[in-house]
Amino acid sequence: MSPATLPRFSPDTPAETIATALLDHGAAIIERLVGAEVCDRLQEELVPWVANTPVGADDFLGRNTRRTGGLLSKCPSSAAMVANPLVLDVVDRALWPKKTTFQLHLTQSIAIGPGSPAQLLHRDHWCFDFFPFPRDVDVEVATMWALSDFTEVNGATRVVPDSHRTPDDQHYGPDDSVPAEMPRGSVLLYLGSTVHGGGENRSNDVRVGINVDYVLGWLRQEENQYLTYSLDEVREMPERLQRLLGYQPGAYALGYVDGGRSPMTLVNADAAAADEGFAPR
Repeated sequence: MSPATLPRFSPDTPAETIATALLDHGAAIIERLVGAEVCDRLQEELVPWVANTPVGADDFLGRNTRRTGGLLSKCPSSAAMVANPLVLDVVDRALWPKKTTFQLHLTQSIAIGPGSPAQLLHRDHWCFDFFPFPRDVDVEVATMWALSDFTEVNGATRVVPDSHRTPDDQHYGPDDSVPAEMPRGSVLLYLGSTVHGGGENRSNDVRVGINVDYVLGWLRQEENQYLTYSLDEVREMPERLQRLLGYQPGAYALGYVDGGRSPMTLVNADAAAADEGFAPR
């Protein structure tokens, strides 16, 4: 039996519809969510950083794959993806149990070079020390933006549809997966419990994707956002990005400073008043 196809949507689709499909099938694609001008600017900003990024140290990271993190300061155009309103609305609806906040988990450009083999299929929520989350608990939503056209030949991310509700020890092989083929400017959303992996690049070109993940506010972030960006850099960012980075309480009494103040007081005092009641005083 061949694997199911991935649900696809246009940018004018309601977030509720996309979130329902994401929860039902573990993954969904929104085609052409950002325009060519955003992709062009971001690609230009990435060039010097990718050139100075070493290839992966092992087969999982990719020995001909370059992963460049901390994109918000290196590539300002990435904010159009990181804080995309439709994506954030879908994430807000999909994460559970979420009583308060979610935050940015990581940002990275993933440039898969020609001749790279397929990545081992995996679940992203294994980063939490392989904790066995219940199957109806979704703590993470990942996204992969196509900065190049994603095709099966050039290494489009492979996804196992409907794998998000199966046990962590359930084994899947390449034949169980489908390529998330999509045009440049599109985004693949998938749950942290969904089995996936980078595809084999059989082309002569580098396949570039922008990986942006989100996680519940009471979990540790994979990329340490507080060391990745200086306070001065964060202070220059819009409030939405400051909060996504984690400069707000993650839940009641989580992440406060000075015995009870919101961390937003360090980067945006005018916005900190909105956090009254999160932390003990």
